[in-house]
Amino acid sequence: MPDIIDMPIENEMQSDYIDYAMSVIISRALPDARDGLKPVQRRILYSMHAMGNTHGHPTKKSARIVGDVMGKYHPHGDTAIYDTLTRMAQTFTMNHTLVEGQGNMGSIDGDPPAAQRYTEVRLQTLAEDMLVDLDKEAVPFVPNFDNTETEPEILPAKIPNLLLNGASGIAVAVATSIMPHNLRELCNAILAYIENPEIGNVELIKHIQGPDFPTGGVIFNSESLISSYLTGRGSVTIRGVTEMEENGHRNRIVITEIPYTVNKATMVEQIALLAKEKKLPEISGVKDESSKGDIRVTIDLKQDANTEYVLNMLYKHTSLQLTLPIANIAVIGKRLVTLNLKQYIKIFVEHRIEVVKARTRYELRVATDRLHIVDGLVIAVNDIDNTINIIKGSADTKEAT
Repeated sequence: MPDIIDMPIENEMQSDYIDYAMSVIISRALPDARDGLKPVQRRILYSMHAMGNTHGHPTKKSARIVGDVMGKYHPHGDTAIYDTLTRMAQTFTMNHTLVEGQGNMGSIDGDPPAAQRYTEVRLQTLAEDMLVDLDKEAVPFVPNFDNTETEPEILPAKIPNLLLNGASGIAVAVATSIMPHNLRELCNAILAYIENPEIGNVELIKHIQGPDFPTGGVIFNSESLISSYLTGRGSVTIRGVTEMEENGHRNRIVITEIPYTVNKATMVEQIALLAKEKKLPEISGVKDESSKGDIRVTIDLKQDANTEYVLNMLYKHTSLQLTLPIANIAVIGKRLVTLNLKQYIKIFVEHRIEVVKARTRYELRVATDRLHIVDGLVIAVNDIDNTINIIKGSADTKEAT
């Protein structure tokens, strides 16, 4: 009979729950600070790379990618994998998409993607920059869930993906909300750090004007936004972009850009409801005239309506203006970290240095292994006549070699 261990149940529950929480945090919900990817995103990109589903080849059925990822690397259900795959192809979600989608990949109005059997995908060129040098042992590989395959623990990531495309995720007792940024500004900040590793956060902020959202909008340079770069926590207020048009003797407000994460259809419903309930009686009509790739929501005002007043009410009562929390929380290996701007850049640069070192060691080893062959060829070429005679005089290839 096995030994019975007497232990208070509260201690056992605490220990088990902490193990579960860390598993969710590290293995599911939060991105790694080095390549900016969650495990499921990393596995999707690696699977597509291994299948040759690159930008220079024809697209493949999404169902094929989902099945390969689920069977080899991520056994957590096809819905989670497909949702992640389509999100990486949505231009209104990511500044620079990592996947090129063909078919209905969802919309800014909240419409879901088509079923995975109808859509097709392939890697974007930028995603291939995330995967370059995998064949040169640039990063460590680890066994998959059933020890039948190996997968990269981290991607080489030539681009600063975490701040470029941002990230969001909710784990157990912790959540991350990282805003997307402009690639050129990020590169300038990284170069400034490389030139002067002692540079401070305040100097780095001069290179980054603030978040840069795929849906556009205007942000306010508030203390809370600056705090997010200094401490890793804060918030950002985003306001949609509007224009004024004349519609006969009346004015018209035209919304051309909306805040990040806002569902356009829901926002239009909010505006229409304000007019219907007489909270904004100055509005005579709302129409969504958006076309593919362009946002245009028109709000017709009654004669003599105060345009500035209507706009301010829209900012106050609808998602035309909203404040998003910022929590730059990520993982490095098994550690949970909250990153300010300099810390993130430092981690990214150090990761790239390790990748280049590992790649160089691999190339040196390959070159060294081939050195004796090259030395033999040099000797043979220097005495070519004797070499030819030896070959001709040999009974077979094995004797000649």
